[in-house]
Amino acid sequence: MIKLTPLYDFHLTREGKIVEFAGYYLPIQYPTGIVAEHNAVRNNAGLFDVSHMGEFEITGDNCLQFLNNLLSNDFTDLTNNHCRYSLMLNDNGGMVDDLLVYKFNDNKYWLIVNAGNKDKDAEWVNSHLIKGVNFTDKSDLYGQVALQGPKAEHILAKITDRIPTENYTFIDGVELFGQQCVLSRTGYTGEDGFEIYIPSSIAIKVAEAIELAGKDDGLLCCGLGCRDTLRFEASMPLYGHELTEDYLATEVGLAFAIKMTKPKFIGRQALEQNEPIYRRRGVELIDRGIAREHSPIYDGDNLIGEVTTGTMSPTLGKAIAMVRILKSYKGDTIEIDVRGRRLKAKFVKMPFYKR
Repeated sequence: MIKLTPLYDFHLTREGKIVEFAGYYLPIQYPTGIVAEHNAVRNNAGLFDVSHMGEFEITGDNCLQFLNNLLSNDFTDLTNNHCRYSLMLNDNGGMVDDLLVYKFNDNKYWLIVNAGNKDKDAEWVNSHLIKGVNFTDKSDLYGQVALQGPKAEHILAKITDRIPTENYTFIDGVELFGQQCVLSRTGYTGEDGFEIYIPSSIAIKVAEAIELAGKDDGLLCCGLGCRDTLRFEASMPLYGHELTEDYLATEVGLAFAIKMTKPKFIGRQALEQNEPIYRRRGVELIDRGIAREHSPIYDGDNLIGEVTTGTMSPTLGKAIAMVRILKSYKGDTIEIDVRGRRLKAKFVKMPFYKR
């Protein structure tokens, strides 16, 4: 059964174009359109419904031991009210999911997981619990909005003075409409911004308050369409595209989130025993056209990889793509097969866009 987020009626009254995504009905865009929404986030601000994301609470005396074994990153030095990105690996070194870890205190953490993986992730976490650790799926209790863009802080300051000053930090107990919320300086757009975890009962009120506060600052309500183009320009991987259970974690360009210096973690042995064969790289098309996901990549007659995400960049005005390609390939250009037509592309540095 497809679920509704707490902001579903909010989207309908603003004529959001609703689609099914990861088991939820969500807007892919509003009447303003994907490009206008994308540009609003790059230049002003955008408001997103990200209530489909999962919130898992981990509590107990042995949280640190549990998380350091469950996840690829190291949380030994993570301090209270800070967040850290990590991968959650299977025994073969593939990715069960990528996620954010929020530390409230030594005995309480949150894992923010991808919507499409929530059930799978919950089962995986439960199956690896240790003594002194408790797990609660709190996803249905919260709505979540993301306020992103260079004017995000200016807009947010109109509704609260409790604003995190550093990236990847958060404040617990921010009061909005008489309810306690969690407000973090995080996002998935390549811009400055915030994500607010809100009790479902006040989600629409908070979204309306942000919308009103940003009315004179060029804020637009934004859908899934521009969320994808924004994260893509910033070269942020998306689960199911750049990351899967079948891709070795050392092949996706996220070495900062894999701490082989830890004594042990799930998947570590597989990473030690298997050399990465592929790598994630960025390309810009030389020939006219757009490379789409799963388009095969060739060096002459040799298949050497495939496109994981590709589109026309609204910010750069160029057709770009992220590709999964053999590490052994040493050329400067490739050919991408798009519906039987070979398009030439050149390698470029990632991220494609950086503010």
